[in-house]
Amino acid sequence: MDDVLTAAASRGARVVLISKPGCHLCDDARAVIAAVTAELGERFEEVDMLQDADLVARFAEMIPVTFVDGAQHDYWRVSADRLRAALSG
Repeated sequence: MDDVLTAAASRGARVVLISKPGCHLCDDARAVIAAVTAELGERFEEVDMLQDADLVARFAEMIPVTFVDGAQHDYWRVSADRLRAALSG
């Protein structure tokens, strides 16, 4: 997991969204994250958990999972206000 976060950070992404295909909560989270990061001039990356057995083992019941600056921020639902505050702080 740390490799995923480190790689995203090295590419300038402060937010990482762990998701999987066909997940409607992931679609909702992606829309919120895309809007907030665009508003603040930040970048985000999305990682398909099905591509990594460790991610499946850790987060199968929690997706989508959001990380900000390498720390777990939210799961299931993403609050635009809470994400904005985390990125602005």
